Amino acid sequence: MYSNFGPLVCEFQRRLGDLLLMGDEQVICMSSGTSALSAAILARAGRAGEKRLAIVPDLTFAATAAAVERCGYDLHLTEVDRASWQLDPDVLRRHPRLSKVGVVVPVAAYGRPVAQAPWIRFMSDTGIPVVIDAAAAFASMLRAPERFFGVVPTAISFHATKSFGVGEGGCVVWSAPRAEQRLSEAINFGFFEDRCSVAQSFNGKMSEYHAAVGLAELDGWSGKAAAFERAVASYRRHALDLGLDGRTILFPDSDYIYPMFVCADGEESRLLQDRLSQAGYGSRMWYRSGLHSHPEFARCSTDDLAVSEWLASRHLGLPMAVDLEHRDVGEVLGVIASALRQPAWSFAEPARAT
Repeated sequence: MYSNFGPLVCEFQRRLGDLLLMGDEQVICMSSGTSALSAAILARAGRAGEKRLAIVPDLTFAATAAAVERCGYDLHLTEVDRASWQLDPDVLRRHPRLSKVGVVVPVAAYGRPVAQAPWIRFMSDTGIPVVIDAAAAFASMLRAPERFFGVVPTAISFHATKSFGVGEGGCVVWSAPRAEQRLSEAINFGFFEDRCSVAQSFNGKMSEYHAAVGLAELDGWSGKAAAFERAVASYRRHALDLGLDGRTILFPDSDYIYPMFVCADGEESRLLQDRLSQAGYGSRMWYRSGLHSHPEFARCSTDDLAVSEWLASRHLGLPMAVDLEHRDVGEVLGVIASALRQPAWSFAEPARAT
């Protein structure tokens, strides 16, 4: 059955609402995580107007920037906090360009979730709309949904690369009045319950096929999460045995899909990527060296980005899968340990800004 907002989509939304401790009208599914973020921005802040500037952290994936620009905003790339990897609302309150900002988009970097409370206070103090990009944070947010969902709209991705995946899809979780109507209008040509377009919009509806996959994913989620936990435990055990535990980042400090090794510098990162590739294992620099390092976004205005660049260029993503074997994890970390024994690398964090 092909249908806009069809029965499987509605059932998927209802079950997600139950899982996230939200009402079924507070979870609206979309065709992708990028569409979810764009829809949330349109529904909460609208298309860019007189205040065209959007504050976005440099430490994020290119999809964040693409979704913001789709809504007409000019990106201003901003530094993140070294400990949280996220925008600091207290720092942003003093930002010199705040009067020109039409929306702020905090990001759950590497799936580390963004709490609602600090951003609710920020919106109350400044009047600036906030939309949270939590694309890869589904599993992490399930640990305390009451902290991570509420009056600040939160966009999630269900892409195949995410821990909870339907192939392609996403959702926005939002408890504000008329949230269902405003989000539905944003992804359905401005329509809601009739054929009259009344809002800025695009076509971002989830298909029944992807909702069917989502329902199956919900049915098997407890088993899938347990498999991820086993893989994480393997990383933790091998890292400890090899003396790499102080430089390995694992769930819940990042999402299941982001086990990472913290490299000393770019040269060490390149060495480890080469050694892993030679051994037949993939790796990822998930955020390159930050958004500003992409030619497409080099034109954007920025703050000083030393911390963001340090984090992005040194957090090396390691293999993860629900069927990842204990011995495979040992081989991956063994390649890293062997490579590190050969050169005399010096490991240092970036100096704190003064």
